Amino acid sequence: MSSPLSSASPSTPGTPVSSGRLPRSIVSRYAAGSLATGGFATLPGLVLVYYLTDSLGVTALAAGAIVTLAKIWDVVIDPVIGGLSDRALARSGSRRGPMLLGTVGLPLAFIAMFAVPAGLGSVGASIWVLVAFIAAATFFSLFQIPYIALPAELTDGYNERTRLLTWRVVVLTLAILLFGAGGPEIRDLFPENALLGYLVMALVAAVLLAIGLAIATSVAPRSTPIVRTHETNLLSHYRAGIRVLRESRPFRTLLATFMLQGLATGLMLAGAQYVATWILHSQGAVTYLFVALIAPALLVAPVWRWIADRIGKKRTFRIASVLFLLATIALTAMIIWPGMWILAPVALAGAAYAGMQTMPMAMLPDVMSEDAATSGGGETRAGVFGGVWTAGETAGMALGSTVLAIVLAATGYLESVAGISVTQPASAISGIALSFSLVPALLMLVSLVTLRRYSLGEGQL
Repeated sequence: MSSPLSSASPSTPGTPVSSGRLPRSIVSRYAAGSLATGGFATLPGLVLVYYLTDSLGVTALAAGAIVTLAKIWDVVIDPVIGGLSDRALARSGSRRGPMLLGTVGLPLAFIAMFAVPAGLGSVGASIWVLVAFIAAATFFSLFQIPYIALPAELTDGYNERTRLLTWRVVVLTLAILLFGAGGPEIRDLFPENALLGYLVMALVAAVLLAIGLAIATSVAPRSTPIVRTHETNLLSHYRAGIRVLRESRPFRTLLATFMLQGLATGLMLAGAQYVATWILHSQGAVTYLFVALIAPALLVAPVWRWIADRIGKKRTFRIASVLFLLATIALTAMIIWPGMWILAPVALAGAAYAGMQTMPMAMLPDVMSEDAATSGGGETRAGVFGGVWTAGETAGMALGSTVLAIVLAATGYLESVAGISVTQPASAISGIALSFSLVPALLMLVSLVTLRRYSLGEGQL
């Protein structure tokens, strides 16, 4: 499938191919990629630690270590993939090559994560999941990093980028609902065989991932290849990542804000299943949590775009962040008053989350364009920016699961295997509640401080 924009041949790869309104087909096909990115970010973050501790008998600290090690690997390779993405663009005129590798590999590795052979034991199961998760993270980055770079290359319109990313976030929230609520529902269709339930869940999810990946890959524009001399050693990619952090203050501040908020949301995502099981006393209540989170987000995502067009992206981002902060503060009451009332502040958090995703994603292409206009040389570094951004996002989300695992271990959480019931101590229940409320609130407060230092607006582009 070729892109309607593929006939354009800008003199330099990475130059925006549209100054006007993007065709709806481009917007919708680009947005389809969030079916995959949202699904992969949501489902492992939601169920993987729980799968390890409550079905495979892995201790909470070991489960946290598995997630952390896989994410550390992701952080290490992301700058390299970012540099390779820019090289692919220069050599072939398109970023499709790395995206296609991710499209093929990610669904297969995702299935492997939940296909642990019987009889391996907790140690063998841990190693199996770790290797599969590392493979999945690698293939995901091969798609995700070029995907992040595309908005800066599809359009140079300040508000048009907000429109493009708004619909991406709409699909992202749908993916969170589909995978976050639907995944556990599929798993729970097999109450007598939890491991089979996880495998069937993974198979269905892999099909949806493949669809989203393939559609979004087709939108990558093609341009005239150019010949340049590139450094080929691995250290050159890390040096390039350090340079963009050093040279672009807007990027540093935006990334710091996004990482802190990713840590807060990743902590809540990883804790949602525990909240459902031990505070709401229903493993299936995680579905209600996700419906409460996503339904408002779907409704207000276009509203955040409308607000941003009138008062600017930074101010809109701040408003969304404050609303999320208020929601997490309200959730602290679950420590002494647990109940389904928590769905109300979760819904407020969902409405805010749509803005917290749309705005920084729409601001990142502005940062890339500002860098291309001021750094000189005429060569895009969008892939490098995308690699560092993905590494930071991954680190934030991964640390969410790590922090949860540390809190669970510190408060005495008891792991178990499938079919065996345990009673958690009161300290562990309190730890779960704090991880879903007070700790994310503190992280959001710090993110508002870093956001104040971001100064790039439409007038500076």
